[in-house]
Amino acid sequence: MAARRGNTVLFASGADLQSINPLLTLHPLARQVERYVLLTTLARYDSALVPRPYLARAWTWSADRRSLTLHLVTDLRWHDGTPTTARDVRWTLDAARDPAVGYPRAAELAALERVESPDDSTVTLGFRSARTGFPDVLTDLAIAPAHLLDTVPRDRLRQAAWNQHPVGNGPFRFVAHDPNRRWVFAANPEFPASLGGPPRLARFIIVVVDEPATKLAALTAGELDVAGIQPAHAEFVARDPALQVVSYPLLLTYVIALNRRRPPFDVLTARRRIDGAIDRRELVDGYLYGYGTPARSPVPRDVPGYVPVAESARGAVAAGPPLRFELLTVGSGEAPLEQMVQSQLRKIGIDATIRQMELSAFLSRVYGSAHDFQAAVLGVPGDPGLAYLGPLASVAGFTAPDDPAAAQRLFADSLPVVVLYHARGLQGMNRRVHGVRMDIRGELPTVHDWWIAP
Repeated sequence: MAARRGNTVLFASGADLQSINPLLTLHPLARQVERYVLLTTLARYDSALVPRPYLARAWTWSADRRSLTLHLVTDLRWHDGTPTTARDVRWTLDAARDPAVGYPRAAELAALERVESPDDSTVTLGFRSARTGFPDVLTDLAIAPAHLLDTVPRDRLRQAAWNQHPVGNGPFRFVAHDPNRRWVFAANPEFPASLGGPPRLARFIIVVVDEPATKLAALTAGELDVAGIQPAHAEFVARDPALQVVSYPLLLTYVIALNRRRPPFDVLTARRRIDGAIDRRELVDGYLYGYGTPARSPVPRDVPGYVPVAESARGAVAAGPPLRFELLTVGSGEAPLEQMVQSQLRKIGIDATIRQMELSAFLSRVYGSAHDFQAAVLGVPGDPGLAYLGPLASVAGFTAPDDPAAAQRLFADSLPVVVLYHARGLQGMNRRVHGVRMDIRGELPTVHDWWIAP
């Protein structure tokens, strides 16, 4: 069946992409589709997480590092034929800074004071204070077409017709979206040589498959080319001669957030008892079958900006008054991770009651204004600029410093969260697909260069 698809790749997603509008998207895979498939970003990371030119072919800083001038490529067009210009960059950044839009990473643009476009291929960003490095957000926020969106009121961008039939400027064109079933993209034959030229695939299709068992069955039957698999299934997939297992690091950290606004975690010693009781290696080996890295810091060691800091004092872990709390998590099944944590805590006399919740109710209790929880298991997507540290600390009732190094010291000393492990991505892939590299940037950074063996 796979051979009949020819030069098309079917890539499984556990959920629909939520939105293809880069100003609105939270879904991690949707953000990758925006960056690498449909649209372009000003810069993009290489595999070592060094920012490299892309839509911005070059950039220069002023002597005081408060002004960044971006020089754009001049031969890129939107898929309707309209040139991509500095106007698109200016409009996108201005919209991202507008509170009416609700861009998820707007806080990272707070230091951006002005956006100027003196000509079609030049954009100058003015900052309120000196910047130490290339802004990470500019590698993540894909540029949107001003000529199709600037007539839409900013507070109504979620209802824009463009969201359903997006016109991009990336290596693949949008073809169709069947809600909760698939997104279809076709190669853009006019993608300029300055950005790599047309992609090698004819079509790239995101297929929505929310049940892990269904996904696994479709992968082994040749109905999917790439699909995320559970650690317990990795050995089974590896035995199939038509498939291979791809494992790669992720910027995804699992933690237990401890809400210091409420007892018992308003006291540091209680947070330290939880931290000291957790056997991270047992969690990774028993729950993830080794596909993860035990961790005490929310920042992986191989991310630029990681700072080795002294771990929190363990003290006499078993000592202290009786400790009981409710541990919130998402789901309705067996919750094996939470049960392992519960068992580890029980060994030293700590009673954790697991409460599984539907996602929207969980988000309301943990992230809502009341922060109605004691402890909660969170999977935290990261970013190379480490901007995620501030929001993560705030969930637990702390204010993290803007400086990433100082923020990491706060996590080590004050324990707003108990870090469990850094996850690894795990995909099953049909061997007919070549040129794939998955790494800490995600699954799709090299999709432009994927190709099918004849």
